[in-house]
Amino acid sequence: MALMGVQLVVSLLAASIMQRMAPHCSFARWLLCSGSLYRFKHPSEGELCALAGKQIPKQTKRDRRQNGESKPLTVPKDIDLHLEKAPVNVIDALVLRFFLEYQWLVDFAVYSTGIFLFTECYYSIVDASKEVNIGAIWCVLTVLFGLKTLHTLMSHYFRSEEGGERSVCLSFGFLSLLVAMLVLVVREDYLEFGLESGFSNLFDNLEVFARQQGYAEWSIPVTKLTVKLGLAAVCAYIGALLAFPGLRLAQTHLDAVQMNSDRPLIQILLHMSFMSPVIVLILWVKPIARDFLANAPMGKTSVTIIPSAAFDSIRLWIIVVLCVLRLGLTRYHLQAYLNLAQKWVEQMKKEAGRIAAVDIQRKVTRVFCYLTVVTLQYLVPILLILFSTLSLKALGDFSWFVGVEETPGVTPALVMPTAAPVLPGELDEDEDGVEDMEEDIQATVARLSEAFTALRAVLTPLFFRGFFAFLTWWVAACQVISSLFGIYFHQYLMQN
Repeated sequence: MALMGVQLVVSLLAASIMQRMAPHCSFARWLLCSGSLYRFKHPSEGELCALAGKQIPKQTKRDRRQNGESKPLTVPKDIDLHLEKAPVNVIDALVLRFFLEYQWLVDFAVYSTGIFLFTECYYSIVDASKEVNIGAIWCVLTVLFGLKTLHTLMSHYFRSEEGGERSVCLSFGFLSLLVAMLVLVVREDYLEFGLESGFSNLFDNLEVFARQQGYAEWSIPVTKLTVKLGLAAVCAYIGALLAFPGLRLAQTHLDAVQMNSDRPLIQILLHMSFMSPVIVLILWVKPIARDFLANAPMGKTSVTIIPSAAFDSIRLWIIVVLCVLRLGLTRYHLQAYLNLAQKWVEQMKKEAGRIAAVDIQRKVTRVFCYLTVVTLQYLVPILLILFSTLSLKALGDFSWFVGVEETPGVTPALVMPTAAPVLPGELDEDEDGVEDMEEDIQATVARLSEAFTALRAVLTPLFFRGFFAFLTWWVAACQVISSLFGIYFHQYLMQN
């Protein structure tokens, strides 16, 4: 049986290209440094003094440190300050915090998309049912790397002692735990994830596998309640990770809409992008989505808008289109964030009193320094939803073609392949070294084939359908909760 075949060659080739092309050609660098985004430079002390109508005396720095006292230069807050714009270039971006993590993750997601498209075309042409789907593995890895990146950002907030970031993450984590426990007790008639049938199928396969391995008396000491409690804990962790991305999304959305006040089409797209997680939530609410579209009431009769058999494929397409829309509006949100520097200066002009020049420089510079953090907070939730959906399609045996009836895998008969017997005495003595190497390679391939066969027999498409459907829905739910709270915070609480 072929282990991975052509897919393995393409996967290794993509990994090699990614490693060699990253310093020269990077989609992540192009997204930030193509010249379409511009930042604001902080004013120098000389410019601030000129606007304040005075000059910096000579030996200023030495005078400020006399007697061990710090005497910062201060200027009136209502000075006529206008920040200078400059396009974001590669030199500026390389010094930003988390830039390397951002570049690696985005480029990996781009190559994962390419490999997934290749495997989809490959499976549509060749009957590769016995091969491992490499595209699905890359998609799952992208989801895991995205969660790891969010964990790194959250750990940065936990180490911070300046504000209440740690409390915000913990609060959203506990809120997510409560919501997840409520969601997991909802019947499948309302939320059609397929978790119940998926986990039942998994437990049945594990018991069959254990018996074939000689553990006749072995049984799984896990109840459905234990599984759901563990899944709720994972949901709480994901909710804590997505707390600040949702709050940041709310702020950049409001600023982007205001920035494009003279472009109604862009405003409509921005509102559609912001509401797209809500649409993802509705797609798994069976009475609103599947049942309504399959039997839409029309007077005393019912009309079938979308057949139930085609609904799964259409749902996948809708989620992918919504993710592409959000990715296409990335630069509007990033520019809205960079405009916070000028927005803060305009707010400062309305205040009375004086402010230290170094505080003005620090405020303006800090906005640009966190550009890659904001970019990750915007992109990673989209990538999680997108690649969870792609994993759902690939591992759940769904089809992109509307009207194709998919039948998920059920409990299979576990027949473990055996490695080919080793016959050491067949070749000449001069070729013993080559023979041993070939035998080792064949034995390794046989063991890997056996492991993948066992894994595919235990983790069937029925399980993957339930797991990745719930994961996709839950990431969207966390974004809805945190972003709506962010809208309320920025629109009402910040105004008071």
